[in-house]
Amino acid sequence: MATFEEQLKQLETIVDQLERGDLPLEDSIKLFEEGVGLSNACKQELEAAEGKVQILLKQKDGSMKMEPFPANN
Repeated sequence: MATFEEQLKQLETIVDQLERGDLPLEDSIKLFEEGVGLSNACKQELEAAEGKVQILLKQKDGSMKMEPFPANN
């Protein structure tokens, strides 16, 4: 399975190809479908990573406490 970075790079390549506008319609549709799949895979990885991110908060007594990073929902 490709890493997040590899998937993102592949998605960027697809976007570049589609933006050129010089592909036949059938090829453009295939690339678009592949891009949607890559976009969804990247989104899932980011959501999974978001759940793992934590922040350190300084308590009133000077100690540090780990808490989940707040989601932007």
